[in-house]
Amino acid sequence: MSAPADCQLVGRWRIVEADLWDRDHLDLCGPAAITIGAEGRGEIAFGAMEAGLEIAYGRTSIDFNWIGFDEGDDVSGEGSAELLDDGSIEIEFAYHNGDEAVLKAKREPFSAAC
Repeated sequence: MSAPADCQLVGRWRIVEADLWDRDHLDLCGPAAITIGAEGRGEIAFGAMEAGLEIAYGRTSIDFNWIGFDEGDDVSGEGSAELLDDGSIEIEFAYHNGDEAVLKAKREPFSAAC
C-alpha cells in the first residue's frame, strides 16, 4: 500500500524518549529511529532490536505490524504512530505476548514529509 499524497509521517524520525527504557538503552546499538517509507514499508531500531515495518497509512497516523530481531532472538508485534500538535510523533509499540511501550520521536531535520 502506498502512502496517501497528504501523509505527514513519511520520513525518518529520531526516537527521543520511551516510557519503559532510558536514553542509554534506546541508543544502545546506535541512534534509535523509525523510518516511515511511502510504499508500505519502514524500519525501526532501538536498544538491541531492529525490525521491518508493514505499514497502513492515514493522513496523520499509521498502523504497522513489525518483525525483526532483539538480541539475536526473533521478535514481532504491532504498533501505531500519531502526529502530535508539537510536530513530534507518539508511537505505541507492542511485542507479541510481551512489553508494550510508548515512544516519542522527532523528525530528523533532513527528512522530508511526503
